[in-house]
Amino acid sequence: MPFDNSLAERDIRMVKVRRRTSGGLRTWTGAQTFCAIRSYLSTARKQGINALEALTRLHNGHAWTPGIR
Repeated sequence: MPFDNSLAERDIRMVKVRRRTSGGLRTWTGAQTFCAIRSYLSTARKQGINALEALTRLHNGHAWTPGIR
């Protein structure tokens, strides 16, 4: 998959790389979980939130949501 500057294409690229390097996602549930985490982190990054901070808050039960800092 050629690299492009489009944000949507950059978000999809990691899924394609994971599929190629690890042989794919083994279950549908695993694929959905992987995509949900990637989407959450991508949205947080676009809003200027550190990925570690977003995951830490999520783990502690105080999930970051878009529009709320």
